[in-house]
Amino acid sequence: MSDEEELVFVKRQKTIHYGSLEDSERQRQLKDPGSDLYGSGGASGSGDIGQVYTSSEYFDLENEVSKDKAALLEEFERKKKARQIHVSTDDTEVKKNLRALNEPICYFGEGPAERRIRLKELLSALGESAIPQKSAKDDDKKQLQKEQESTWYHEGPESLRIARIWLANYSLPRAKARLEEASELLKLPSSTKAGRMVELQKRIQSLAPQCSQVGDVRPITNCCFNSESNLLLTSSLSSMCKVWSVPDCNLVQTLRGHQFYVSAIAFRPDVSSDSKGEVAMASGCYDGTVKLWSFDSEEAVADINGHVPHRVSRLAFHPSGRFLGTACYDSSWRLWDLEQKQEVLHQEGHAKAVHCIAFQIDGSVCVTGGLDAFGRVWDLRTGRCIMFLEGHLSAIYGVDFSPNGYHIVTGSQDNSCKIWDLRRRHPVYTIPAHRNLVSDVKYQKNGGHFLVTASYDNTAKIWSNKTWQPLKTLSGHDSKIMSVDISPNSQHIATTSYDRTFKLWSPE
Repeated sequence: MSDEEELVFVKRQKTIHYGSLEDSERQRQLKDPGSDLYGSGGASGSGDIGQVYTSSEYFDLENEVSKDKAALLEEFERKKKARQIHVSTDDTEVKKNLRALNEPICYFGEGPAERRIRLKELLSALGESAIPQKSAKDDDKKQLQKEQESTWYHEGPESLRIARIWLANYSLPRAKARLEEASELLKLPSSTKAGRMVELQKRIQSLAPQCSQVGDVRPITNCCFNSESNLLLTSSLSSMCKVWSVPDCNLVQTLRGHQFYVSAIAFRPDVSSDSKGEVAMASGCYDGTVKLWSFDSEEAVADINGHVPHRVSRLAFHPSGRFLGTACYDSSWRLWDLEQKQEVLHQEGHAKAVHCIAFQIDGSVCVTGGLDAFGRVWDLRTGRCIMFLEGHLSAIYGVDFSPNGYHIVTGSQDNSCKIWDLRRRHPVYTIPAHRNLVSDVKYQKNGGHFLVTASYDNTAKIWSNKTWQPLKTLSGHDSKIMSVDISPNSQHIATTSYDRTFKLWSPE
């Protein structure tokens, strides 16, 4: 074919068929009897339209739907049952139960929450009875542990019964008198109360060091005023205690007898400074010995050795003067009856050493503070712990009762003081008092209108009672302040320091 010849394209005509394909196929088969529906050459009967297979079997749709519905309801019931099954949140207990069911105690990447859910699903399918019940031996063991952790009491000696009856007879009239006095104070006009507070604040603002005395060759650990406010007792790490006159700070008496550091001292209430042969003072030592002293002798009147070898950190006389309370580093405190001349109570309850102790003005309860950061209030008439002081972050180094009978102050190593209400059994206020640990706290003895805190930041601070605002900062010591005390007539404040001096502060 040459290039000059033209190509002619023939367009194919479209064939349009009308009607059913079945009719056309039927006509085609009539024309060609030898072909079947699929074009095969096999013979077929006339009138067949192809190989159409029919069956007598049928699909029961309703039955299949009901089976799926039943399976779904069963799954819902199982999940509901799984939600109602109680499984321990202790992962060790969950693993133990899985092991009892012969199941793997842990899958790869499985956490405690997923493991607990898996145990729930297993129990929902197998039933809660699939886990063997705990043996009676385990129940007995838990019961014994619970009994050991609970508070228990034992029968005390006859001397304790005598002491408690005496304490009840002593404290109830004093509590009645205190409440009557509080009622009388409520009747005073508010202007009179405000005037008294303004005058008191002026006196506090005018406080200045009246006397600074080198108390010993070693650091001074503690101080205490007597009931007449004319004597000051100090203790030091030189194992000696000294009595000083107030306000001129002249040495009156030196008490020798301890063989180790002295950390606890106290004056016996309502004992005159000119008494002879009567127990007037007490001191406690690091080696656990406690000695009783009189004003007319430099030798001890009596020794108490029930704490050896544990340190006696603080001691306090009961308001009646008959009992002596001692805080010991064997995690207990003791109550000694000076008339019966024996120990009437050895009270445990703290997890660590008991560092401080103080009695309420009525004489019915006392408070103790320990290195476990907790305080406890004890009813001396029943022996029960009636209040648990929980809130400090570190050890408690100072406690004291307010003269109103229901406020308690605690000073802690967490640099703060807390005020507690014995009536509500709840903390009232937290004072961010110092920049270092609070070593001692004291309430004003005749009214409780202010309190004083001593700290290792070399200062002592005075705080108001109602608003807990700072009123005065007593600065002047060169080292940490170990203790503080307020005279019963509120005319003097004494501070002792690690710089071997004590200072006497009074209004100018």
